[in-house]
Amino acid sequence: MILAMALALAWALDLCFGEPRSAWHPVARLGSLLAPVGRGLLRCSPAWAFVGGALVWLVGAAGIALATWALQSHLLRLSPWLGAPLLAPMLKPMFAWRMLRDEVAAVEAALRSSLGAGRTQLARIVSRDVNVLDAEGVRETAIESLAENLNDSFVAPLFWYAVAGLPGAAVYRFANTLDAMWGYRGRWEWAGKWSAHADDVLSWLPARLTAMLLRPTARLHDWQLLRTEARHTPSPNGGWPMAAMALRLGVRLRKPGVYALNAAVPAPGSGQVSQALRFATHAAWAALILAVLVTAIRENAP
Repeated sequence: MILAMALALAWALDLCFGEPRSAWHPVARLGSLLAPVGRGLLRCSPAWAFVGGALVWLVGAAGIALATWALQSHLLRLSPWLGAPLLAPMLKPMFAWRMLRDEVAAVEAALRSSLGAGRTQLARIVSRDVNVLDAEGVRETAIESLAENLNDSFVAPLFWYAVAGLPGAAVYRFANTLDAMWGYRGRWEWAGKWSAHADDVLSWLPARLTAMLLRPTARLHDWQLLRTEARHTPSPNGGWPMAAMALRLGVRLRKPGVYALNAAVPAPGSGQVSQALRFATHAAWAALILAVLVTAIRENAP
C-alpha cells in the first residue's frame, strides 16, 4: 500500500504547503538545466534541431524513468509506515493543485480592485498578451487556464502515477515541462516538434478524463456536443477540459482570433470564476480518489 499511501500524503502536503521554493523544486530546476540546451538547438538547421530535440527528450525521459524506478523500488522494500512518508515528498512536485486554485482565485480578487490589477495577476499564469483583455476577457482566460491546467498540472500526473508509479508521473512532468518550454510554432517549430507531439500523446486520455470529471454525464448527445466544441481549439487535448468547463458553466470561453467555445452564450460574470473553482475542486478530489483506488488495486494485484 506504499504507493497509494504516498499519493494521499502528497495530496495533503500540497493542500497544506503548496509548491516548494523554486530553488528546491525539481521541475523548476529541470527548466533551468534545459534552457541553454534549447538555445543551442535554435542555432541548428531544422533537421538537426528536430533530431536534437528528439534525442534530448528520449535521453531525458529514459534517465528520469530509470532514476525514479530505482528510487521507488528501494522504497517499496521498506515498511509502508516508512516508505510512504519518504515517497510522498518526491511525488508532491509532480502535481500542483493548490497553486493553480489560489492563482485563479487571486485573478478574480484582483479584478474586483481594478482591471489593471486583474491583468497583472492573470499574467502570472498565462503567456498571452493580457493588456488587450477587458474584464470579460480576463475572466475567460482565467477559467480557461484553470480547466486546461487542471489536466496538465494535476489529473494527467495522477493518471500516469496510477499507471506506472513515480516513474510515470515524473516522465509525464518532464514531457509537459519540455512542451511548455519548446512546444511552439515559429522559431521553436523544429526543436520542439518531438516534445509537442510526445505531450499530445501522453495527455490524450487524461484530457478526456478531466473533461468527464468537470462535466459528468452519461448522455451521448452531451459527449457529442463536447467533442464538437473541443475541436474548435488548435490543441488536440486542451480543448476538452476547456469546453467541458464552458458547457458546465453555460458561458463562452474564447481566445480572440483563435477559438470560441460555447460561443452562442455570454462571457462569464463575476461569480462564475468562483463557480468554476468549485467545479474544478470537485473534479480534483474525484481524480485523487480514483487514482488512490486504482493505485491500491494495482499494488495488491497478484
